[in-house]
Amino acid sequence: MFTNIPWINAVYQLVVFLILLMLLKKFAFGPIIAMMQKREEHIANQITSAERNREEAEKYLVEQREEIQKARTEAQSIIANAKKLSEQQTEEMIKSAKVDTERMKEAALAEIKREKEQAVSALREQVASLSVLVATKVIEKELDEKAQSKLIEDYLKEVGEDL
Repeated sequence: MFTNIPWINAVYQLVVFLILLMLLKKFAFGPIIAMMQKREEHIANQITSAERNREEAEKYLVEQREEIQKARTEAQSIIANAKKLSEQQTEEMIKSAKVDTERMKEAALAEIKREKEQAVSALREQVASLSVLVATKVIEKELDEKAQSKLIEDYLKEVGEDL
């Protein structure tokens, strides 16, 4: 079975095949394997970079959420302070209005009292002058009791009309 094979051709083909393998290894497989290794390194670097970017993005997202929470807390604090200040100002305005009202009431009462005293004083002066006038008329006339009563009533009517 192996007798019919031309051994020279087989050895020659084997040598050529080995030379072809060495040439392919040197000129084809070497650069292809080097290119594949570079490609593998490049992809590994991109994956590492993507993971690093994702981690940074997550950190940034966490920081942004914290900042938003701080801003919300600060806004709530500002609103609470504004409400408190508004309530204090309202209370102060109400107190001030009450004080002003009380002062105006006291001033009005003092004015009424003063005008009342002036009216009473004027009335006393009129009554005194009328009493003097009546006394002089009575003395001048020396009237009887009926005439004197009538004279007093007339003067009292005059005094009532003047008031």
